[in-house]
Amino acid sequence: MRQNPARRAALLDAAIEVLAREGARGLTFRAVDVEAQVPNGTASNYFDNRDDLLIQVGHRFYERLEPDPGMMAAVLEGPRDRDKVTELMHELVDRVSDFRSGYLALLELRLEATRRPELRDLLTERIRADLDANIDHHTRSGLPGDATTVVLLYLALNWLIMERLTLPDIFPESRIHPLVTDLVERVLPGPGGAT
Repeated sequence: MRQNPARRAALLDAAIEVLAREGARGLTFRAVDVEAQVPNGTASNYFDNRDDLLIQVGHRFYERLEPDPGMMAAVLEGPRDRDKVTELMHELVDRVSDFRSGYLALLELRLEATRRPELRDLLTERIRADLDANIDHHTRSGLPGDATTVVLLYLALNWLIMERLTLPDIFPESRIHPLVTDLVERVLPGPGGAT
């Protein structure tokens, strides 16, 4: 098994693109090699089998989606009110939407997870940990709302992102920003940004 981290990352990025474009059925070692523009057989030298590739893609998606540390530090600057939550939710929706192929690949992984227990365990563990970390960060940083607030925002914004990336004509791009703002205001009611 080869261990070149840069090559492995490039192969996983190629696998994300293949999953997003071709779906899980199109994800083969050969398709990954072609997408990564590497010699035939390269992907099979880095991953034990297709299941291993799917699991590694799940990890890679979250590596690439990590927020910028500067943005996380900005949470602690200024007032911690509804306006700050709104700003953070806009950043989140834009960051995830900007990684369109990654999000579409994650949707494919979720579908595959219904048939692959190991992948389901990985995604369940990773998504639960991500949600728990968001709840912890939200409450420790003094932002308004509680764990339920974070869960409601998670559920609503994930569906909005899915609509934006899979059926963009349902909500025109011009409606995305106002919808995010309205969602935060309804989940965190209060006058003028204070709760």
